[in-house]
Amino acid sequence: MSDRLSGKVALVTGAARGQGRAHAVRLASEGADIIAIDIAGPLPSEVPYDSSGPDEFEQTLATVRDLGRKVVGHMVDIRDHAALKHAVDEGVAGLGRLDIVVANAGVCIPATWDAVTPEIYDVTMDINAKGTWNTVMASAPHLVTAGGGSIILISSYAGKKVQPFMVPYTASKHAVTGMARAFAAELGRHDIRVNSVHPGGVATPMGGPGIIAALESASVTAPALRTMGTTFLTQTYAEPEEIASVVAFLASDESKFMTSEHIGVDGGAHHF
Repeated sequence: MSDRLSGKVALVTGAARGQGRAHAVRLASEGADIIAIDIAGPLPSEVPYDSSGPDEFEQTLATVRDLGRKVVGHMVDIRDHAALKHAVDEGVAGLGRLDIVVANAGVCIPATWDAVTPEIYDVTMDINAKGTWNTVMASAPHLVTAGGGSIILISSYAGKKVQPFMVPYTASKHAVTGMARAFAAELGRHDIRVNSVHPGGVATPMGGPGIIAALESASVTAPALRTMGTTFLTQTYAEPEEIASVVAFLASDESKFMTSEHIGVDGGAHHF
């Protein structure tokens, strides 16, 4: 890897495993020190897959250290604005600055429209939308102090088109897409770029058996929707490292005149 992020500090939420770990490791391999955030504990009962745990979070931290980079880790729920702000402030105090933010943490709860409960809606919006807002609000002032930087919001294929059988998830990821535009407009005067990344299917625990079973159960109610999100390529899903490559580009000066962009990494699925 290059040293194109040498001297930079990056914040990554949802860093214990999956895409978050891939982002943290890739940015560290490019020279960045890392502030890693993850709940690393039980998720709400509505979420159909197991949460990450402290052991997985420690594995991420150890991998970053093995790359020769500094890392500060905090086990925090991004829904808790005060706790998240405290963790970010402590991380910046320890590492000296903040230049890059990757708001990655999120959840996905498939269900047909008429099976969505108020609890499912609230959990999805609170983590995916409010949690992303909390992350930007806790971190952006440090980028202003640094004289600029890059904020990368992880949205989804569902933030460009629609993910069938996921009304709250689709709503939350469209909210993230809108936040990228709105924050880009206001933070641009501080030389802070804000872009969103839109993965399709990714080989992570979120895309594991629990999600697949829930989608299969829901899809029998509307079989015609099953083909939505089909890729144009023979590759049908991404590895986390493929998403991290795009994140690293957006974090670097190679994209220094890009802001308010919404980059699909889904094999063309949002066009199908």
